[in-house]
This record gives sequence, structure tokens and C-alpha cells, in this order.
Amino acid sequence: MEKKIEKKKKFGFWKTVLCLALAAAVIIPGYMLVSGYMKSLPAINYHLYTGEGEAAAYPDARFAVISDLHFYDVSLGATGAAFEAELLGDRKLLVESEELLNFAIGQLLRSDAQFVLISGDLTKDGETLNHEGLAKKLQLLVDNGIKVYVTPGNHDVNNFNAVGFEGDQKIPVDAVSAEDFARIYANMGYGEALKRDPGSLSYVAEPAPGLWVLSIDACRYPENVPGQPEEVGGQVSQELEGWLADVLGEAAKQGKAVLALMHHGVVEHWDGQSKLHPDYLVADYKHFGEFLASYNVKIVFTGHYHAQNIAQASFGEKTLFDVETGSLVTYPCPIRYCEIKDGAFTVSTDTIGDKLRPGTDFAEKAEAFVKQTVMLEAKNTLLQYRVSEQDADIIADAVGDAFAAHYSGDADAALRTYVDTGKLSLWGRIVYSTQRYVLDGLWAVSTLPDNDASFRLD
Repeated sequence: MEKKIEKKKKFGFWKTVLCLALAAAVIIPGYMLVSGYMKSLPAINYHLYTGEGEAAAYPDARFAVISDLHFYDVSLGATGAAFEAELLGDRKLLVESEELLNFAIGQLLRSDAQFVLISGDLTKDGETLNHEGLAKKLQLLVDNGIKVYVTPGNHDVNNFNAVGFEGDQKIPVDAVSAEDFARIYANMGYGEALKRDPGSLSYVAEPAPGLWVLSIDACRYPENVPGQPEEVGGQVSQELEGWLADVLGEAAKQGKAVLALMHHGVVEHWDGQSKLHPDYLVADYKHFGEFLASYNVKIVFTGHYHAQNIAQASFGEKTLFDVETGSLVTYPCPIRYCEIKDGAFTVSTDTIGDKLRPGTDFAEKAEAFVKQTVMLEAKNTLLQYRVSEQDADIIADAVGDAFAAHYSGDADAALRTYVDTGKLSLWGRIVYSTQRYVLDGLWAVSTLPDNDASFRLD
């Protein structure tokens, strides 16, 4: 009798296990399918353009693009433990930011550019002193007949991390509000805006007859709170979408071609970027890209990632090009020169990191600094996964090379640094296998050249 009861218990146990396993086999894939479907849905309602007729032709124009200036006045402090820690925590040449900007302005003054687009992160962290100093320097371009159009980045507005440095201390300093930003850059877009969004720093201007520049502010600075890092990601609200739809609809009616300008990416720039660094793409980027393309916007100039990259996405018969420009304070410190002529868009790149101090080792040290800071960040991340110091150093070295190549654009896969997995521990190999997609994505051959390219806009 006891044996029968024991058999029943064992049977009941395995029956329960089997039922749970079957339930898991059904529920888990179902959950993944449903959650994946939910994630694929747009967060807001996008009003796609369905108007008939041909898209407006892009008029001839010559202009330049710079991005992520991170202008820093060294009077806020450029020595001491706190400042050194700040430098190692990122890939910006903050001490040289003014020197690089002055050199870039000199180059632009000697160019044939009619206007300059600046795709966000104008200052280190939104300090009033830095914004005012930058605007004064950009005024040199305006005074010489070169119009300037800016858009804010995640560092620029309502940033509670605006500080100066003294020894091992960070000293809070004044930072700008959205109203301050528009006032300071009144001569760089806001003063000549045809329309402004009342809920953001978005605006539209007309630098040349028939051509509109649409500056899109998708930054989330209203969400910033004291004591916390600024919100890095970007998102378009339903209210901003409505304003953009109205502006783009008006452009279509008036036969105006539109160049979009914003800080966050709209097209994924390497396979896996949205997984590793989703905050560098605007939320809903696929749906937002389709929204822009539906109104015949064919090109958007972005920054944020500090990389030279051109990517494209197709939405039915329409294509959107995302021309991402690297940071002026991250080697190789690029300036893009663009021309639209007879419906063709051509871009060339001038790097000033290797021209700033001729006859010195500045370029070599600037390039090494990029790799050093990326490696340090990668190593710290790997150590959080309990990877050994030796394994972390091996993997981080490859990550540093990959990102340095991506920042420069047109990465040559033949120069890829491969990880010798035979030198890794078992756990190191396991962690590396889950993260290898980053290296594969960064070194993949681009469908478009990143620095010097040409494509049709008709």
C-alpha cells in the first residue's frame, strides 16, 4: 500500500514537472512574440503624409556641418584630480575645444559654404559661460555672411551637471534654460525662424530660396533632475509630432525641400547599435524615419555618437539618408562640406585633428586618447561581469580599436584587431561570445562611404 502511494507521489511530481515544462514551452515563446510585437508598435500616433504630387526639388546649395562641439572655457578649471577623472571618463578633448573651434571657424571662413549646420551638444554640460562664449565665436561666421543653424543636444539645456573644477572638487555653475538657449542663439536660427514649436526648441528656417532647414529638438532635458546625469536619449512627443506634421505639410504645399537637423540618430548606424546604445537613436527611430520620409524629407543630419557614418533606410519607394557627423572634439575632429547641385548631394570631409598643431605629435596623442578612454569604459563594464583583469584587457583592446575606427568612418576591416579566444578563460570566452556582435557590427563594411559620398536626392 505504501509503495503504491509512493508511486502515485512520484507520478504526480513528474506529471507536475511535465505540465510546467509544457506550459513554459507555450508561454515563454508566446510572451516573447507578444512583447516583441508590442515593442514594434509606435509609442505615439504618426500622421504619415499621403498627399499626391511630386516631391519638391532640392535647390542648389553649399553648406558645412559640424557636431558635438562640447565647447569648454578652461577658466572653469582644467587641472586637478576632479578634472582628470572627467577627461578619462569620456573621449572629448575638452582642453583643446576652443583651439579646435577657432581652427574650424577659420576653415569655414575660407570655404564657399553659404551656411553651417550644428547638430547638438554645443557645450560640455550646458554651462551659461560656455554657451555665451560659443555664440560669440559663431557670430564671426554670421558677420562674414555665413548663416549658422544650431539644434540642442542632450548636454545643452537644463543640465544640473554644469560644473567647474577645483582640485578634487566639482563646483556647480549656472546652466541655461530652454528660453536662455533660444536667446543666446538668436542669430543662429531662432531669430530668423519662420515657425517655432511652442513646446520645444524646434524651429524651421529658410537659408536659401526653396530650401527649409528643420531643426528638431527631441532631447529630454525637461526630465533632468538635480544630482542625476542628464537624460541621454531622445524622444518625439505627440505634440511635437503634430507640430512637425503641420510644418512638413506646409512645406509640401509651398514646394519647399527640407533638410532635417537633429541630435539623435534616425537610422541605425551599425547592426547592433540599437541594442548596445539605444539612447543614441531617437526613440521609435524606425517609425519616426518613416514619418519624415513620408513627407519627402530625404536627408537628416545628426550627431551624438561622435562618429562619421552615413546610413540609409527605405520605406517603400522612399529613402531617408542619416548623415551622422563626428565630434569636433573627438579625433579625427571632422568638418563636413556638402553641396546640392542638380538634384545630387555630395559630401566631403576635412579632418582638423591632424592639422591643428603641425610638426607635433598632437594627432597621434589625440587618436590614442580616444582608444584609451573607450578601453577604460569597456574594461570597467567587463569587470562588472566578473571577467578577470587579463580577459578584460584583451577584449577591451579590441573594443578600443573598433570604436576608434568607427569614429573616423570608412573602417577598414582588414585592420581589425581579433580577440585570441585561446588566451581567455572559459568565463571570458562566454562573455566575449555574447558581446562579439559589437565588434562584428562596428567592423562591417558600410553600404555607403562615410566621409566622401554622393547620392541622388530626386
